[in-house]
Amino acid sequence: MTLEQLKEKFTRYEIARILGARSLQLAMDAPILLKLSKEDEEELNFDTLKTAEKELTAGVLPITIKRPFPKKSEKTVKKLDEEEIKEKLEKQAEKEKKELELEKKKIAGEGTEQKEIQQEGEIMELANPEDEQETEEKDTGIKEII
Repeated sequence: MTLEQLKEKFTRYEIARILGARSLQLAMDAPILLKLSKEDEEELNFDTLKTAEKELTAGVLPITIKRPFPKKSEKTVKKLDEEEIKEKLEKQAEKEKKELELEKKKIAGEGTEQKEIQQEGEIMELANPEDEQETEEKDTGIKEII
């Protein structure tokens, strides 16, 4: 088999993957599947990639390719009328409105919850720089007295 015939059978990515995997095997001292003469070995110059290519074109590699195919469905598709399309769109719009209302309620519920927590005193108010200056003056006055 020539490379042109291989390109008809495999994609270029599959060929690259096969050659890379076999070249790695040969680099890790895997046995060569072809009977090569000394001249052929010298011609290949002990290059694992060239050896893998020669094995692939000879068709002696026990490597298989599995290609994923889409699952076949036996479901028949029914054409919808304009009325059915309108009904589905209306139902979808109603669902979206309900979701928006729920989100608004959640946001409103969070706001009231924060107000309740502030009233209970669990959340401290933000400090103003003016308040901090007053406390520093009081602290320095106390230090002087002590």
